[in-house]
Amino acid sequence: MSKPIRKIAVIGTGAIGASWATLFLSRGLEVVATDIAPGAESRLRQFIDQAWPALESMGLGADADKGKLSFTQDMHKAIEGSDLVQENGPERIDFKLSLYETLDANLPPEVPIVSSSSGLMMSDIQVGCKRYPERCVIGHPFNPPHLIPLVEIVGGKHTSEQTIQQVTEFYRALGKRTVRLHKEVPGHVANRLASALFREIVYLVSEGVISVEDADTAVCWGPGLRWGVMGPSLLYHLGGGDGGIEHFFDQFTGPMQAWWKVLGNPVITPEIRQKMIDGVKAEADGRSLTQLATQRDTALIALLKARFHE
Repeated sequence: MSKPIRKIAVIGTGAIGASWATLFLSRGLEVVATDIAPGAESRLRQFIDQAWPALESMGLGADADKGKLSFTQDMHKAIEGSDLVQENGPERIDFKLSLYETLDANLPPEVPIVSSSSGLMMSDIQVGCKRYPERCVIGHPFNPPHLIPLVEIVGGKHTSEQTIQQVTEFYRALGKRTVRLHKEVPGHVANRLASALFREIVYLVSEGVISVEDADTAVCWGPGLRWGVMGPSLLYHLGGGDGGIEHFFDQFTGPMQAWWKVLGNPVITPEIRQKMIDGVKAEADGRSLTQLATQRDTALIALLKARFHE
């Protein structure tokens, strides 16, 4: 039987690591964070203070306490006595290999090492674990992790089924919604889906079909509203009317495949890059990143409250 997970070592406290730490604390867990970047601790504590009211409005865990956070620049001290490691280091395989070799050499075999990596393969990362590669797994969140429920669980070639189940149960106990990938693919699933949509936006903007702002409007006030409630496949089941998904395929297979054939495959040249940048800044209309994040999070919280009370 797996040991209860109560103490988390968070390695790397950038945007993702800080958000993870906030979520863990809001669920009553003890967090030891580590990052060697100058000023990392003050930025982390500021992030937690700013994010905490949103989690309060969602409902904190019974033992939630920001005081359960400690910080050290010494990674060896950070992982000492931990029940799970959530690793949020740079997306560089050389860095991951060195880090995982150190972690593997200094952690008991039963402690899972979970990577937030958004695109690297766990089979490549866990090569750094010379002793116990079976305890390594991807637990990739969607930004910001303290609000967005999704976590992608991806095992590597040597990851054990026990590790996958243990980490899945851990995230679900925090209120996360997990999906398991049965094969490793670059970028996992959620980022691939998002990237496919953004690729077509870049193409349409570069071709002069639509502005950046109108493309965003088309998504967030059209299909994006529905996607916040149901996934595309189930929505197409509804779109088939009384015949459901069978009738949808009968009616729309031809047109849909015709659209697929003319989807764009743009190259982001300096000119296209600048066109997208100019369009985004025009859409932001002077709003700061902080203001935009607040707008995003306020809407997310309202949607999440509605979803969790269905």
